[in-house]
Amino acid sequence: QLQASGGGLVQAGGSLRLSCVASGRADNYYAMGWFRQAPGKEREFVAAIYWSGGKSDYADSVKGRFTISRDNTKNMVYLQMNSLKPEDTAVYYCAAATRKKGSRDPDNTWDPFLFTSWGPGTLVTVSS
Repeated sequence: QLQASGGGLVQAGGSLRLSCVASGRADNYYAMGWFRQAPGKEREFVAAIYWSGGKSDYADSVKGRFTISRDNTKNMVYLQMNSLKPEDTAVYYCAAATRKKGSRDPDNTWDPFLFTSWGPGTLVTVSS
């Protein structure tokens, strides 16, 4: 099971740090990721990090502002969000991938199908 936390209300330009803990064994995880869904919009990829090695991928919309990291010893993944914009407002979901990404797939997106475990989400609201 996954549980995300750290959401809240922040002004534009501010920062938030999301955390996600994976209960139970995580040694079958290929990667961990963050997705978000804004009101009236489809869920979209935000960031992902390989469980082994630590390589990370980002959506173009957050690259340079968000940083994903993980602590394998604690089964934790984090999303540091800086320079937040009103358009970052969404429910953010933590997810675990047990299916491998294709070698030719682009770095700036991950297919949600690869993620087989999802947390309940945490709301991030950025005011202008």
